[in-house]
Amino acid sequence: MTTPTLSPGRLDADTVRKSVDVVLEDFLTAKASTTPQHHLPYLSGLLKDFLSGGKRIRPLLCVTGWQAVGGGEDTEAVFRVAACLEMFHAFALIHDDVMDDSDTRRGRPTIHRTLAALCTTDRRPDQIERFGVSGAVLLGDLALTWSDELLHSAGLTPVQFDAVLPLLSEMRTEVMLGQYLDLQATGELTDDVEATLTVNRYKTAKYTIERPLHVGAAVAGAGPEAMEAFTAYALPLGEAFQLRDDLLGVYGDPESTGKSQLDDLRAGKNTTLIALALRGSDSVQAARLRSLIGNPLLDERDAATIQEIFAATTAREAVEQMIDDRRTQALRALDDAPFTADAVNALKQIARMATVRNS
Repeated sequence: MTTPTLSPGRLDADTVRKSVDVVLEDFLTAKASTTPQHHLPYLSGLLKDFLSGGKRIRPLLCVTGWQAVGGGEDTEAVFRVAACLEMFHAFALIHDDVMDDSDTRRGRPTIHRTLAALCTTDRRPDQIERFGVSGAVLLGDLALTWSDELLHSAGLTPVQFDAVLPLLSEMRTEVMLGQYLDLQATGELTDDVEATLTVNRYKTAKYTIERPLHVGAAVAGAGPEAMEAFTAYALPLGEAFQLRDDLLGVYGDPESTGKSQLDDLRAGKNTTLIALALRGSDSVQAARLRSLIGNPLLDERDAATIQEIFAATTAREAVEQMIDDRRTQALRALDDAPFTADAVNALKQIARMATVRNS
């Protein structure tokens, strides 16, 4: 397939997404068609299907960061680096679904559920489930390996590679730390709002917004001033992005979000929304929240009770205000940023897309 071109100085989100999709499609097709390994085409196809339908926000930010500091006319390298980020994200999501024991992702069965359903041998139910989980872990590991391959085949100069690699290493460390903190907090409800925001910062703000911008800018040879400006924009926006996710996990339409409203509540995810509700609740409300959130048998009626307490404690309203405040902070950071005008406009659009959404 032919990669669409990106006009110098002009940011086109649809073109960026299509270009990254072409890189991923070509890469996975080549893996399936050139291997002597019998099972690899199936695994490659499974990964290709999993990658379809994503928002591509990290690749979009990567290319935006690249163009914000001048970019250039040669887009092939930055598109491949952006595709490397999306392949890494596939790894992170597949493993996240295993850790959360999720049934669906983007409205379709998760990888471990798909593999378990396709297991046609005469195994016991527990063996079938274990096969699905173990296979998903391995497919995630394969995506991680192929993410590295995309990076190493991007055609970066030694200077570019030396600038990009430390940022990717930091990104990976940060998201693993964020996932660990999230896992540690799950089921341990607390009214410590700052603790939930720390998880958001590492799991989402740095991983989803800051580092993709940094990586793209590093490909273009950005200096410290630009990197600091990206951070000033990215961290509040990334926190707002996760806060919106927290609300969608409870109030979102499953048709749009691709997951049940009950998943996060059943898992006992300790979000900022819950922390604020616990902080503002009386003893009866707090006891009710603690008895319901984290209950794997929680049903729609229980979820409605939780939503009533969120409303009564103004927790939902407070989270909406936090989203607005952080979006405003991110936009203000663009006022004096040393970025191209097109990039500033694109970053403003991304700020809206990240915080005013239904999926």
